[in-house]
Amino acid sequence: MKKLRLILGDQLDLQHSWLQEYDENTIYVMAEMRQETDYVKHHIQKVVAFFLSMRNFYTTIKDLGHQAVYFQITDGTNPQDLEKIIALCIEKYKIEKFEYQFPDENRLDEQLKKICSKLKIASEAFDSEHFYTKRHELSEFFEGKKLLLMENFYRNMRKKHHVLMDGSTPLGNQWNFDANNRKKYKGEVPVPSEKNFHTNVSEVVAQIKEAGITTFGNIDTNNFSWPTSRQQSLEVLDYFCKNLLKHFGDYEDAMHTEEKFLFHSRLSFAMNSKMLSPKEVIETVIAFYHANETEISISQVEGFVRQILGWREYIRGIYWKEMPNYAQLNVLKNTNKLPDFFWTGNTKMNCMSHAINQSLDEAYAHHIQRLMIIGNFTLLTQIHPDEVDAWYLGVYIDAIEWVEMPNTRGMSQYADGGIIATKPYVSSGSYINKMSNNCAKCHYNVKEKFGDKACPFNSLYWNFLDEKKEFFKGNQRMSMMLNLLNKINPEELYKIKTKANAIIENMDSY
Repeated sequence: MKKLRLILGDQLDLQHSWLQEYDENTIYVMAEMRQETDYVKHHIQKVVAFFLSMRNFYTTIKDLGHQAVYFQITDGTNPQDLEKIIALCIEKYKIEKFEYQFPDENRLDEQLKKICSKLKIASEAFDSEHFYTKRHELSEFFEGKKLLLMENFYRNMRKKHHVLMDGSTPLGNQWNFDANNRKKYKGEVPVPSEKNFHTNVSEVVAQIKEAGITTFGNIDTNNFSWPTSRQQSLEVLDYFCKNLLKHFGDYEDAMHTEEKFLFHSRLSFAMNSKMLSPKEVIETVIAFYHANETEISISQVEGFVRQILGWREYIRGIYWKEMPNYAQLNVLKNTNKLPDFFWTGNTKMNCMSHAINQSLDEAYAHHIQRLMIIGNFTLLTQIHPDEVDAWYLGVYIDAIEWVEMPNTRGMSQYADGGIIATKPYVSSGSYINKMSNNCAKCHYNVKEKFGDKACPFNSLYWNFLDEKKEFFKGNQRMSMMLNLLNKINPEELYKIKTKANAIIENMDSY
């Protein structure tokens, strides 16, 4: 039987069971499509990374002896649409059965179901074999429970998969070392430079321009740093273990104007494209820890494992539990537009300038920059979550909807009303000052609430609490801050709100 097997751009898993068997009657199809480049405006580095990684994967499976066909973005025979590509291949190669791996985006999941329903040949879907969990495992775990606490899910995952466990006891005699992972970076230890492959990507950038794809952000075509093959991804993992893991947990939440990456692994693109599996990443890191326990503390490793085995699997489970309705949630009824400086980086707020410009330059920012700088600002200024979603999905190299949307619309913007977070992640300038050196050389004064030099985050924070106080009045975790809000005298609150509204109405002036 002649089979056609589809491999999507985020299914680049050379260890998948499909590729362990050799069949001359099985043809793999991969395609760069305008359908995928255009559903949101993407960072140029994101498009380049996916195209190059797909091309490297295709070359590898061909070298392994598999039959495969590939459509580049500028191929004249490329229909640029998934349904048309599948139909073209079925007819050309006289295919008798179509197979695909379950996609990780609801959009593609629905499209593939629809395509298969119209086919005149047999079709079948297979697991991607990537995640620790099945799609609906989280839903089953939380069945009948009101609170979907990640910590409960994480502990269950640790026990179920015997990760960082000593029998039934967690290594280090505690489940979570988050309290140890909140140090401010002051240059105490040098940060090794990131692993950079210095890839020349001028050819693929030229093709993207030739195809007329609209992108944004910056790229150095002679020095593309991201891994675009399994071998390079393994090198990044090895580099992380040997050079960065030792201090990862300590400075996991820190920010510094001179250090873009600090001790973060930069493995998220390799994992989200499936060039690396979460299991092999975790097992490699834990094995390195056990071989170097005199130099590496358990808090460094647990913090890293929690992000993958806990948060990453949890977020995916939430996505499949709540979609497609999740994509429309906006419980705080925020309606404002994203300011222009999100596309230019031109703002006098030092923390926002560094976080936005880094995002535009590197297609990357770590989780605290995304959550407590950029996300904090967009929530405090009450930007519509659709606008925030689209920007986050486009700007970050690792952003695929299953991981981006719950993190943005849920964790960051609280648009889901508390499905993920028990309270909104908002703060005044004091948190930013506590976790970074941004405030020291900022145009604004972090200690002032109003006046020309006042930190915008201060007035925006108290204004947000006042604007949304009715929504949060029953939230116990918000009670302390709402009590403090009530103690602000009316004259001062008026000044704060006047300042906040001036910022919201003229965001690009700040």
